[in-house]
Amino acid sequence: MTQLVPLAADSFDKNKVTPGVLGFLVFAALAVGVWMLMKSMNRHMGRVDFTEAPNPAAVDADKSAHAEAGSQSPSATPRGGSQG
Repeated sequence: MTQLVPLAADSFDKNKVTPGVLGFLVFAALAVGVWMLMKSMNRHMGRVDFTEAPNPAAVDADKSAHAEAGSQSPSATPRGGSQG
């Protein structure tokens, strides 16, 4: 083994920096952390209910519009209906 040290010293560049095993382990830990966060986000987004609650002001206006339309004339036809 001592015979290989002088050969490695000749080919080793002191100005070149490599990440090595520690760099790989840090990168792998970050990748696993991102994967776990994405998995958690997908689980939480699956629990979200995307149906919107109706606007209370719009519901009141819609009810008053239906009440006015129904009280105008008894022979009025309902929406989408046909006379006869």
